[in-house]
Amino acid sequence: MSHVSVQPPAGPQQEGVVVVGAGMAGWSAVKAIRTLDSDIPITMISGCSANIYHKPELSIAISRGLKKKDLIRETAADAASRLGIRLYSDTFVVGLSTVSHQIRTTRGTIKYTHLILAQGARPALPSVLPEHLCWRINDLAGWSGLREKLSEKSQKIAIVGAGMIGCELAEDFAQAGHNVTLIDIQPHPLSSLLPDVACLRLQEKQKQLGIQYLGNTLVSALTETTDGQKLITTEEGQKIEVDHVIAATGLVTDRRLADHAGIVFENGIKVDKSTLQTSAPQVYALGDCVSFEGVPCRFIEPILRQANAIAHDILGMETESYEHRTPPIRLKIKSLPIELNGLPTEEGEWKVIEDNQDFLHMEQVVGDVTQSTLRVGAVRKAA
Repeated sequence: MSHVSVQPPAGPQQEGVVVVGAGMAGWSAVKAIRTLDSDIPITMISGCSANIYHKPELSIAISRGLKKKDLIRETAADAASRLGIRLYSDTFVVGLSTVSHQIRTTRGTIKYTHLILAQGARPALPSVLPEHLCWRINDLAGWSGLREKLSEKSQKIAIVGAGMIGCELAEDFAQAGHNVTLIDIQPHPLSSLLPDVACLRLQEKQKQLGIQYLGNTLVSALTETTDGQKLITTEEGQKIEVDHVIAATGLVTDRRLADHAGIVFENGIKVDKSTLQTSAPQVYALGDCVSFEGVPCRFIEPILRQANAIAHDILGMETESYEHRTPPIRLKIKSLPIELNGLPTEEGEWKVIEDNQDFLHMEQVVGDVTQSTLRVGAVRKAA
């Protein structure tokens, strides 16, 4: 698949802010800076075409019949022109010197006054899942390839990993008429996040949609048959033959660039909790690639606030300090709305507040403090 290549404008390279990554985080950083300063030179470097789209829509787009063009909110060329930035698309960063303030790329060396890392995170692919035999729905390009295959006819799909993304994709594919098998080492979908009583409700809804759940199951091998089918073998000896395998086995931040530059990395690029500056002067990071106190930040809601804090700090304006907090988690599952406020802990005890056929309300309490609040299903309206 070819990408749109946006050539940088003619003329000498002006030093200024360089943004690495053109996902939601990268474009948010550009917009935040441009809102405050219309003249500062900004350069964006992207390994893809850099078109703007809303990534969370990827897990609900198949059942809605959406195509790639429907998901693109603005082309890279239009956005770069509107915001007045220099854009290097389909360009990869191969080195970084924080001493000389230089980024080395596949299209030459670029100097910066301030650098923003918005490189995102990539799928954490277990060794038993060969890259060429499974799909990873982590960007528009990967989604587009799968969508093209699924548009041909109803097909058999296996999703390895029953976390948030795996569960959302399972419902999306099932709603679109595909035969879905969801596989996870945990006994129930979302077992690592929710109490069993909530997981069982979700599993029952999945069953009603035709989704087969294989819990307590570990994939030991993935191979291709002579007729092009994918064959999953489990440690329990099961053989599952499908048309497509989706890996939904979590995300990991690529640490090579940070390590090369000597930037502190703790399950993500470590950043200041107020300014989002890394351990290197004039180098910032935001979005999926960062961590706070060793915990990765993989949420959409904080990105705009992170971008705003970075923009103010770079421009020397009165800093609008970033305050990190875990946003509500809302699963995009039509059949069973799920909202979780606050991350549960292993020490907490779950208590049922309300439980009926349509709605489950629970709270997790640690000592005398409510750690998490969970709502599953639709609240029944009063007559």
